Amino acid sequence: MYNFSDTIPTNRQEELKNKILQNFEAKINPKKYAFWEIRNSDFTATFYNSSKFVIQGRGTKKLMAALGLSLETANNPDGYEIITVPHIGTDESGKGDFFGPLVIAGVYVNDEIRKYFHNLLIKDSKTLKDHRIKRLALEIQKSTCFSVVSISNKKYNELYNRFNNLNRLLAWGHATVIENILEKTACEMAVSDKFGSDGLIINALKTRGQKITLEQRVRGESDIAVAAASVLARATFIKKLEDMQNFYGLEFSKGCNQSVIAQANAFIKKYGKNRLNEVCKTHFKTFNEIL
Repeated sequence: MYNFSDTIPTNRQEELKNKILQNFEAKINPKKYAFWEIRNSDFTATFYNSSKFVIQGRGTKKLMAALGLSLETANNPDGYEIITVPHIGTDESGKGDFFGPLVIAGVYVNDEIRKYFHNLLIKDSKTLKDHRIKRLALEIQKSTCFSVVSISNKKYNELYNRFNNLNRLLAWGHATVIENILEKTACEMAVSDKFGSDGLIINALKTRGQKITLEQRVRGESDIAVAAASVLARATFIKKLEDMQNFYGLEFSKGCNQSVIAQANAFIKKYGKNRLNEVCKTHFKTFNEIL
């Protein structure tokens, strides 16, 4: 039996419902956590409040054709959940790294760009080596609209003290890259990796962003746009960390482990402890351990 699952902007739910009822003999049933569920003898179609649209049953392909939906399934061989509508994906890098900036990136993807990114084998940056991340980032930048916000350690520490909450800071960054992309291209949907309550990014969005459908997902990198954003964010983080090493003449490791303590002490010895906030995130427990 063929099933279809896709994420579609909620402002299309009424249009899809009317098309189904106009073309098929079917009945609307109440469904928890859904705008509606429509059933007939050949299919069940459900449009969930989360923007997930699911069709099941032997008449799935016939219904999809009537609705003009792609015949691709929700999960391709690479494990990506396919969103066929144009959308923006956002992700961040550096959140768990003691040294280096926080970088948030956004990438716009339509159906053509999505297929190209799949051919490039773009995946979650956590599964890729640095040299591969750098090469893919160049292809992403040449192929589509994107935005990158890189927050230096000194600025990051100031913003963290202002927001007093990492998730609010992340929401501000994600909202900023979404707004930046919307200045370049029209789009009705954005997807991000889930890091807090759904309202955080929505509340941080401005006029343009308030009009889009936003979905936060656990394992958001299963979406190709979010995966591309993760690659772009990580490539920028790697470059900024390399720039820091060249500027200060010291090594700065990724992550947060014992090696960063020795490197932080080397920095203090060379530049003094008052300047440590220039290269690290001061709200980490490691910072207090060092001092």
